[in-house]
Amino acid sequence: MLPAEYTSQSNFGAVFGPPFFFADWRRQRYEHFMNTHVHSLADTALTACPSGALWIEDARLLAVSDLHLGKAERLARMGGALLPPYETMETLDRLEAEIARTRPRVLVLLGDSFDDSTAAASLSDDVADRLNRLAAGRQVIWIAGNHDPGPSDLPGTHLSAYRAGQLTFRHIALRDAAPGEISGHYHPKARFRIRGQFISRPCFLADDRRMILPAFGTYTGGLEMKHPDLARLLGPDAVVLMTGRQITALPYAATPA
Repeated sequence: MLPAEYTSQSNFGAVFGPPFFFADWRRQRYEHFMNTHVHSLADTALTACPSGALWIEDARLLAVSDLHLGKAERLARMGGALLPPYETMETLDRLEAEIARTRPRVLVLLGDSFDDSTAAASLSDDVADRLNRLAAGRQVIWIAGNHDPGPSDLPGTHLSAYRAGQLTFRHIALRDAAPGEISGHYHPKARFRIRGQFISRPCFLADDRRMILPAFGTYTGGLEMKHPDLARLLGPDAVVLMTGRQITALPYAATPA
């Protein structure tokens, strides 16, 4: 779904590309939204972005899930596998890019924004400064996750769930939730075998009741999309929205187990 400022030129752009008179940031935003996919949920248009972010134009709301900032530090602290230490900065780079493209009024972080409470409490000055800049000029909603259940000192409102119009944002999906639920937690991934090779990509899962977002953070891993914990949450009309250079939509029921 193209943002409102492009609606009158969308047919032109589909054939000829973005109009030459677009400013650079508008051109980049236009080209970005040409690669998205719109899913209707609770009478609301949800735009799944190739990065794994969710954009809601009517509310000017950007949502991301499971940043897991500080994961490399936590693993090193606990004697686990050593990962390159720049995953937090890479995740924030990608989030900054989405904010620059969409210019949201509301930013919803759908839980597990930090890999644990120690990571949240021991942010470097650089990371804290970047998070403060991302929050400037907009409402920020921090949803509690299972990795980071408590509030931090960062700006914003800390909630267990957030209601916006007909939508409810929470970290973990409820099986009997009313239509309009948006959640994260599971890090869903689509895995296909193509020409003898397996391809795995983070994905959105959505039906007429809910949407489950992929993990936005770097090094977050994922749960196979046909895992029973995910399958039991989805109806027969569910779709898989694979991330990548553009969103690829496939029927969930038709994808291999």
